[in-house]
Amino acid sequence: MSVFLRGGIAGGFHLRSRDSSAVITKRRISAVGAVTGRSVNPAAAIEQRATWLPGLEPPPYLDGKLAGDYGFDPLGLGEDPKSLKWYVQAELVHARFAMLGVAGILFTDLLRTTGISNLPVWYEAGATKFDFASTKTLIVVQFLLMGFAETKRYMDFVSPGSQAAEGTFFGLEAALEGLEPGYPGGPLLNPLGLAKDIKNANDWKLKEIKNGRLAMMAMLGFFVQASVTHTGPIDNLVEHLSNPWHKTIIQTLFTSAS
Repeated sequence: MSVFLRGGIAGGFHLRSRDSSAVITKRRISAVGAVTGRSVNPAAAIEQRATWLPGLEPPPYLDGKLAGDYGFDPLGLGEDPKSLKWYVQAELVHARFAMLGVAGILFTDLLRTTGISNLPVWYEAGATKFDFASTKTLIVVQFLLMGFAETKRYMDFVSPGSQAAEGTFFGLEAALEGLEPGYPGGPLLNPLGLAKDIKNANDWKLKEIKNGRLAMMAMLGFFVQASVTHTGPIDNLVEHLSNPWHKTIIQTLFTSAS
């Protein structure tokens, strides 16, 4: 059964039920070119991808191959290929820390507001004194552990696979073997064995970076909430739900400013 649509631009289109989408798209592109008087490259038009701002021409060095690449680089920070690789890794690490931070803040704030545990609000947790160790001791231990982990990560970025070489980590190299820079593997850091074929794990990478970017925005929101309301996110949510039409971010900001 054939379907014909007559009329339209430049003599109309003839669409058949068995026509491929590529042929239809090329005909439409030709019609647009006829109206605008400009030559249109069908291949380029078909391959157009989503950008952070519709209709924006992405910079040539952001070709869509990176996970979560929507052509966003208004400052041109990624023009240098070496810098771009480092920024990709930096964003990935910040995204992961943000996801951990958001989960930790929400979980501890829920325990605090429900009375299950006598925990401090998240932005005051750093001033808490512990009986098992002094603040100076905890800072030194944190610097040592984080410094070690970040050094290993940097060395793997500079020389991919070097940290899985035999003798680099007390015989535990197999447990820490990375899939590629920025994506650690092994039973210790990837116990569920997700995305073992990292070269074809684009969906997993895209989901992670999207959730990470959302978490970074959530952390920014937590900082603003703490600065304006002087309380935690769960308290803010409960207050909003108690009177949704009058307890909103707009009223809160106006009240704090006055």
